[in-house]
Amino acid sequence: MAIGDIIVGIDIGTTKVCLGAGEVNNFGQIEIICCTSYKCNGLKKGKIVDEDDISLSIAKTIKQAEEETELKINSAYVTIPGKYVTIVQNSVQKEVKDKFTGVTHKDLQNAIMQVKDIEVPENKILIDVAINQVMLDNGKIVTDPVGSLASTFTINAQVILAEKDYVRKLTSIFRKAGVEIDGIIPVALAERNLVLDKNELYDNVMLLDVGAENTDIGVFEGDVFKYTNTIPLGGNNITHDIALVLNISEEEAEKLKRQYGLALKSFIDNDNEIMLNTCTDESRSKVIKSSELIEIMEARIEEIFSIINKDITNQGLKSRINNVILTGQGITNINKSDVAGKIALNIPVKISTGRAVSTVKPEFRTSYALIRYIASRPFAKSVSSKIDTNSKENFWKTMVSRIKEFFYS
Repeated sequence: MAIGDIIVGIDIGTTKVCLGAGEVNNFGQIEIICCTSYKCNGLKKGKIVDEDDISLSIAKTIKQAEEETELKINSAYVTIPGKYVTIVQNSVQKEVKDKFTGVTHKDLQNAIMQVKDIEVPENKILIDVAINQVMLDNGKIVTDPVGSLASTFTINAQVILAEKDYVRKLTSIFRKAGVEIDGIIPVALAERNLVLDKNELYDNVMLLDVGAENTDIGVFEGDVFKYTNTIPLGGNNITHDIALVLNISEEEAEKLKRQYGLALKSFIDNDNEIMLNTCTDESRSKVIKSSELIEIMEARIEEIFSIINKDITNQGLKSRINNVILTGQGITNINKSDVAGKIALNIPVKISTGRAVSTVKPEFRTSYALIRYIASRPFAKSVSSKIDTNSKENFWKTMVSRIKEFFYS
């Protein structure tokens, strides 16, 4: 990563595509230069249902970003839901070519190439390698082994695979939008350094990102990325339930959810009456108690956490998780959602308090987190997206047929 490098990150959500662009400043930090978004209806419950719609949304967000920055964006990094991701733990011990001169860059690069050299199933494709530890032969753990005097060193890493069919669809979508894919990163892995605070980064935690129609799960044991998945339920399901049960419009249901957002009926202070403005059921009164509304929300929130509980229990991970961190617009604006989570999971749950979370608008947090993750990658030769500073030049780059191996190439 060099001063002036520009990284572009795109997050494809259920309701919109969000883009963030950041530039490396003189202090080696990412400085956001642009955030744009455009509505998108091509992703449902984590599945791509309309490639053209997503492609158009990507093209629109890029066009907005180009107009705002006067740059030509030719490539970007993109997130992938956890349901399409498989994590393989791998470790490689590398013998140093010359122990008297110490570990060289070539030694390190060879070790990284070996750690990602695993047998990949036919329906999977390698998308990332997350190195969590480098240990010298004397047991010392180092951030960067280059220059260390050692005979051998060991790299521990997570080799991250994705479903080939989903990646093919992504490449097709980006090709139609006229941009290349720099890399594909799981949502939870991208968000980890943004939503966790300093102490949580070293703890065994589960990160839950509750969106509109999906909840992404990420389980971390310190630096080790252990597990990820996607539950096809989110904030929109709560809205749909309210609309269906009360027989009112989706718009009013969403408004009531935001106005009376509470995850547990037991925390009601005053059971106020609510006038329903769009109720079409003439057989019942248009006035309800707030407890009726909150009971609907409580049932769906309980279901979301129950499914998550079953998933991590089946994976044998629950007993190893010390804390759960909640993020995402689908649930964090509902009061006591953390308490509801603690009851359902029997694990301490809290809303994310990561220092960087409050510095960016909620809708852009994942794309911003993606940029930060890419910028912080150790040992990568180049992480910059392909940017043309001549804004008047109008041409489209040809999309490569495979994912660019931005790491360790």
